[in-house]
Amino acid sequence: MTAVTPDQIDAAARAIAPHVRRTPIIEVPGDTLGIDATLVFKLEYLQVTGAFKARGAVHYVATQPVSAAGVVAASGGNHGAAVAYAAHRFGHEAHIFVPTTANPAKVERLVSLEANVHSIGHTYGDAADAAQEYLAEHDATSIAAFDDPVVMAGAGTVAREFEADAGELDAMLLAVGGGGLAGGAAAWCGDRIPIVGCETVGTASYAAAVEAGEPVTVPVSGVAADHLGARRVGQTPWEALQHAHAESVVVTDDEVLDAQARLWRLLRVVVEPGVAAPFAALYTGRWKPRPGGRVGVVLCGANVVVPGLGRAEPVSAGDA
Repeated sequence: MTAVTPDQIDAAARAIAPHVRRTPIIEVPGDTLGIDATLVFKLEYLQVTGAFKARGAVHYVATQPVSAAGVVAASGGNHGAAVAYAAHRFGHEAHIFVPTTANPAKVERLVSLEANVHSIGHTYGDAADAAQEYLAEHDATSIAAFDDPVVMAGAGTVAREFEADAGELDAMLLAVGGGGLAGGAAAWCGDRIPIVGCETVGTASYAAAVEAGEPVTVPVSGVAADHLGARRVGQTPWEALQHAHAESVVVTDDEVLDAQARLWRLLRVVVEPGVAAPFAALYTGRWKPRPGGRVGVVLCGANVVVPGLGRAEPVSAGDA
């Protein structure tokens, strides 16, 4: 695999700038949350399509050759929406494979972007297998969810923006699924800002890789299965995370659900359960910041069904 460099992330930032949002940050005194540190939240859930994935997909479609047969992606939902958005924006057909357990709000968003949606199996891995079968029979362009240097360079622009806007940070905490976001952050930050990868017990692919010394396949279950359930951390993210000596923290389903509820009560922020894993790691004390320190927390996706707020809003190709 090709390593992703800060120069490549700089180039990715320039390529995607006309098509994605520069998401804001907010600073929160930790004592209001029972934490002895200042928390700086990167509100990446405000990204087009509702998650960071738009960055990697747009970077790929904007800079790589795309077949006349269009693009194909397997996704728990967020990557699929990102690929559908990128394809729609650049005038390509999109075939998105999702598990039957995918969040309905994410599927609605795919439909609104005129993607061809194929619902197959119960996990991301099942959808990925079906996408490979489709690619064996069709001359389309595959866009990987996380294990691709072009996609990961796009994801790395989250950390690039975060550092530029937040200034000095003692650490950066991010959710890990396949590792594209955390790996991109590790590639950008190197040894300047410690990276902490946070997962649930039912989606702990990075923790398992750390224990085994290499990526391994893990069973997927629980409340974060549809968005963190990659089964296996990607080789490209793994190498970046290892090079940066990224820490691993695992929290329970109950803890992320509580963190999700706390984020709503305290900050009026709505995110997906697994997205709350970094905050759960902090408030449970599973990861402890330096007393009085300054900690960055990426909130990377918010494609959830909120009772009373209706259906998912469509995203137009010009909505950047």
